Amino acid sequence: MQIAVVIEGQMNLSYEQQLAAARRAEAVGISGFFRTDHYESFPGANDQATTDAWSVLAGIARETTTITLGTLVSPVTFRAPGEFAKVVATVQEMAGRQLHAGLGTGWHESEHRRYGFPFPEMATRAEMLEEQLEIVRGLWAGPDGWSFSGKHYSVSDALFRSKPTPVPWIITGGEGSPRGMRIAAKFSDEFNLTSSTPATAREKFAQLDATCAAAGRAPESLARSAMTGAMIGRTEAEYLEKISNFMSRIGAAGDPEEYLAPRRARWLVGTPDQALAQMRAFRDTGASRLMVQHMDPTETASLDLLAELHAQL
Repeated sequence: MQIAVVIEGQMNLSYEQQLAAARRAEAVGISGFFRTDHYESFPGANDQATTDAWSVLAGIARETTTITLGTLVSPVTFRAPGEFAKVVATVQEMAGRQLHAGLGTGWHESEHRRYGFPFPEMATRAEMLEEQLEIVRGLWAGPDGWSFSGKHYSVSDALFRSKPTPVPWIITGGEGSPRGMRIAAKFSDEFNLTSSTPATAREKFAQLDATCAAAGRAPESLARSAMTGAMIGRTEAEYLEKISNFMSRIGAAGDPEEYLAPRRARWLVGTPDQALAQMRAFRDTGASRLMVQHMDPTETASLDLLAELHAQL
C-alpha cells in the first residue's frame, strides 16, 4: 500500500509553505502529494489566505522530480471541462510525469457564493460531474473531431493539442454512495473513500466490486484508496500537543481527547504503534493507497514519522 499526503491548502498556507511540505514528503519517500481545491478558508476562520490549487501544483511540479502530484478533489463547479482538461495537461507537461486529477461535485456552498461559482442542487452537480468526466477523457484521448452533447456541456469538433501522454489519472470517490460508485466504475482510475473506518472500507470496497461487475468492468482494474486524518506523535505527550495546536489553529475549544473521540476509529491517531496498527487495518481492506491528511503542513517532522511507519507495513 502506498502512502500519499493531502494538505488543506486553504488553511492560511503560503505557496512556499506548501512547496516545503512537498519537498520534504518527496525527500522521505512518500509517494504522493495532494492538495484540496478550495477558495475559502476552513476549518476555523473563513477570512484566512488561500491559494489556487492548480497554480500551486504547477509551481511544485517544477521544484520536485518524482513525487506524484494531484488534487483531492477539484469541484466540477470551479472550471469548465475544457479549461480543466487543459490545466491538468499543462501541469502534467510541466511536471514531466503523470498527474492525478481528483474530480468531485463540490460541497462548500459559501465559497461558491463568494467567488461567483454556480451551486445547483446535488443531483445536478452529479450530472455535471459525469459530463465533465466524459469530456476530459474525450479531449485527452479521443480523436480529432470528437464531439459531445450533454445536458450541461457540449463540445463540437474537438482539437486538443497536445495530447497528454500518459492520460492523466482520474480519481473520484466520496463516502461510498451508489451513484458515486457507478460514476467511478464508468469513468475513474481510482475510487477514493473518505470518512471511513477500516471495517466500513472493507464493506464499501466489496460493494464497489459488485458495482464494477454490474457495469461490465473488472473490479481489479479500478484502484481504491482511503483518506484518513493523522495526529501522530513519537510519545503520547507529543501527539496530544499536536492536537492542542491544531485545535487552537482552527479555533476549537475543549479537551483534545474529547475532540479525537469521534475521529479515532477513522484516523491515524496516537503513538507510532497505535498508528501503525491502524495503517495495517486500512491496508488489509485492499486499499492500494492511503491518503493521509497532514493537518499542519508547516510542521514537517510528522512526514518523517509517517514515512518510517510506512516502511514497517
